[in-house]
Amino acid sequence: MNDKVNQPLLKGSLSVIILKLLETRERMYGYEITQQVKALTAGGVAITEGALYPALHKLEAEGLLTTETEVVDGRARKYYSLTKSGKNEAVSRVDELMAFMQNLQTILSPVSSTPTPAF
Repeated sequence: MNDKVNQPLLKGSLSVIILKLLETRERMYGYEITQQVKALTAGGVAITEGALYPALHKLEAEGLLTTETEVVDGRARKYYSLTKSGKNEAVSRVDELMAFMQNLQTILSPVSSTPTPAF
């Protein structure tokens, strides 16, 4: 993970990132996921293998991902895809994270016309 992003914040949202990428790309292998995140964030977020693979294994154990191994250029490559429940969970977790971010935005950037409650 990159110094530009708080590691605990990234760790807490890593499964959502993975699910969303697989929802849009259908199937990806681990290194491809790390590179896609780096490209989409212009280098602002970098996911290490040490963070990625435990998250992938956890999602697979939860029944949200399925794997398929192919030999590419003489090397085995493990591709990850969403299961049917993984597709449903991707939508649910993305919606949940977006709602949380909206609430966080409201807290961090309150409208100036709103009176501040007295404590």
